[in-house]
Amino acid sequence: MSLFADWSIDLLYAGLALEKGLTYPFDATNAASAMSFRSKWQVLQPASLCDLTKRPVTHRRDVLRYAASLCGISALATTTTLLADDRRAAVPGKSGDGNSNLPNDEAAATTDAAWRLSYDSPQKQTWRIGLRLDTNGVACNNILATFPIPMSWPEQAVRVVGQEIDDRVDRWSVRDLPGGARQVVLTMPRVLAGATPEVMLELEVIRSRIVGPESTSDLMIPVSPDSKLKIFLGTSPYIDSTDSRIRNAARDIAEQGHADPWSHVEAIYDWVREKVKYVEGDIKSASQALRDGEGDCEELTSLFIAVCRASKIPARMVWIPDHCYPEFYLEDAKESGTWFPCQAAGTRQFGSMDEYRPVLQKGDRFKVPEKRQTVRYVAEFFQCVPVGKRQPRPVFVREVLEG
Repeated sequence: MSLFADWSIDLLYAGLALEKGLTYPFDATNAASAMSFRSKWQVLQPASLCDLTKRPVTHRRDVLRYAASLCGISALATTTTLLADDRRAAVPGKSGDGNSNLPNDEAAATTDAAWRLSYDSPQKQTWRIGLRLDTNGVACNNILATFPIPMSWPEQAVRVVGQEIDDRVDRWSVRDLPGGARQVVLTMPRVLAGATPEVMLELEVIRSRIVGPESTSDLMIPVSPDSKLKIFLGTSPYIDSTDSRIRNAARDIAEQGHADPWSHVEAIYDWVREKVKYVEGDIKSASQALRDGEGDCEELTSLFIAVCRASKIPARMVWIPDHCYPEFYLEDAKESGTWFPCQAAGTRQFGSMDEYRPVLQKGDRFKVPEKRQTVRYVAEFFQCVPVGKRQPRPVFVREVLEG
C-alpha cells in the first residue's frame, strides 16, 4: 500500500478540520531545539497538543521547543541541495524498505586555498541522536517523525558509527533542506500500546578551529549572486532586513567610506557590537533589538545579518549547542567565494572561529515539508493518529557519548 493510501483517511479529516477552521485533533507534536542543550546531554519530551494550542509562545525557549507546529496535510519529500560551500556533501539515503544508509561525509582539507581559510586542531565527539516513542497506553497509527542531525561543512566532518532502527519502521531516509540543514525522516504504519520503538544513530563529529585569511584586499561583494546565495540576501524570521532602521543603518555605515568590502563588513560588525548590549531575554526581531539596544546571541547575530543583507552582502546564521554566530560571504574576481565566520556575541572574532561545539545547522530560512510557514531553525517533528484519548509521548534524544 502506498504512503498516500496509508494516510488517506487521516488527510480527509485534516482537510475537514482546516475547512471548518478547527485545530486538527490527531496531531501530537514535539519540537526541541538543539539550542537548548544542558551540560553535555539532553532528553526532551513534548507537551500534549492541547497544551500547545492554549499556551502563549513568547519566550525564546518556548519558541524553540514548540517550533515544529501542526501539520495538516503534508507530503514525505526528499530534497537534495548542494550549498555554496557544501562541495563535499554526500547524497542522502533514498526512501526504501527501512534499510536506507546515512551518508558519511568527508572532512575538508586542512588548508583550502580557494576558500582562504585553514582548519586547525580538530577535536572529535560522538553523539547519540534519535527518537524513543512512549505510546502512553495507546496504539499509534500513521506515524511520521523527523529529527535534524549534523552534516559536514568545511570545518566539520560527520561519520556514522552506529545505528539502531526498530523493525516497526517501514521507511526512513535522509533529507537535505535548501539552506543548510539535514533531517532523518521516518514512518511507522502502526505501533501497539505499550511498545517503545527506538530509532537511534551514533555520529562521530570532528570539528576544527577556523583560522582566518591572510589576504582580504581583493575580496568583493558578489555582483551576480546565484539562487543559492539569494536565500541569504532576503528577509528571514526575525531578520527584518527591509526595516527602515536597518536600511538607514546600512546606508550610514556605507557612507563612512571603507578601504575594501572586508573593511566594510568589519565596520558593520563593530557597529552591531557597539549598538546592542548583551542581555538575555525573550526572542525579538533584529530591528527591535536595535531599537531596544539590547539582546543576546540570537539578536546580535540577527542584526549583523540584517545589516549585511541590507548592504547586499550575503550572510547567514550558524547554530551550535547553546549558541549561534553569523557568517558572511565575499568572493574574488573569479567569483570564487568563501563564507567567513565572526562572533557577534562574545569574544571578538572576525573572520576566524575558535569553537569546537558541533555545527547543528547553517541558515535561517527553511521550508520544511511538514510546516506551512518558513522556519528559522529546523526542529524535531512528530505526528500520528492515536487510537484513544491519550497522546503518545515521543522523546527526542541528543546526548554526547564521548568527547
